[in-house]
Amino acid sequence: MRGWLLVLSCWLLVGQARAGVYYVTVAGLGGEPDYEQRFAAAAKDLDRVFKGAGSGAHVVTLSGKDATRVQLTEALAGVARDAKAEDDFVLVLIGHGSFDGTEYKLNLVGPDVSGSELAAMCDRIAARRQLIVDTTSASGGAVAALRRQGRGVVAATKTGTEKNATVFARYWVEGLQDPAVDVDKSDSVSALEAFQYADRKTAAFYESQKRLATEHAVFEDTGRGEAVRSATGSEGMLLSSFTVLRTGASQKAANDPARQALLAKKEELEQKIDVLKYGKAAMDPAEYKKQLTETLVQLAQTQQELDK
Repeated sequence: MRGWLLVLSCWLLVGQARAGVYYVTVAGLGGEPDYEQRFAAAAKDLDRVFKGAGSGAHVVTLSGKDATRVQLTEALAGVARDAKAEDDFVLVLIGHGSFDGTEYKLNLVGPDVSGSELAAMCDRIAARRQLIVDTTSASGGAVAALRRQGRGVVAATKTGTEKNATVFARYWVEGLQDPAVDVDKSDSVSALEAFQYADRKTAAFYESQKRLATEHAVFEDTGRGEAVRSATGSEGMLLSSFTVLRTGASQKAANDPARQALLAKKEELEQKIDVLKYGKAAMDPAEYKKQLTETLVQLAQTQQELDK
């Protein structure tokens, strides 16, 4: 126990004196227009939020045609070249994932990348404190490959067999823009706070739609255990001390009533898209296409307003 407390103390000291944070976000292949738009919008939101985190933030965002294995490899190699041990590293994966019972893969434009390949790339990064947030379908299948001491791993699904598209990504991104996520009022958002916010909102979504949840978010942050649904024992210590984002200016922006209204409208439209997709099999194809197209246009217009 003393050894674990010493490691935790070192993490906390590094977190207080960190030189910078390296953020890499990749929004993978959507396959359908609504997913393409949703994944790109989530990545764009994170890009804006992370770039607003201050001069110590180093941000790389890949989406659309840039979300390729080659580009991701180059981005992580760049972080490995520049990041120091005292820096923090955050990798966010958005999109579709797959799991064949043995190996997880992130679906990219062109060749996919496996969980073990991602782990090997991240292992070359000197940052002692790392966070990988995999919001894709089947992401639970990646935890075993990605876990390592000093690295927190968050997955939108508890296993690789939960293969439906997830809504966890939406709420993870939303949480980094909502002042309510900062439960301890520290003017910062910890990985655990962001996880709990997104997990709670995801559960509420399925309850509001009266549907059986097809995703159950988990995390692992000891580097040697099984993924869990909530903080228990040593699990959750790293996530609770890992600052994903300093709030300050971004918190003030989120308090703007006009911006709050737009964020609420965006969430409403995204939920409508999810409801349409769930009910697709029971709808007339022409009516489904009409409603989906109209909602996507409204979502794009709302996103433009948020980006101003």
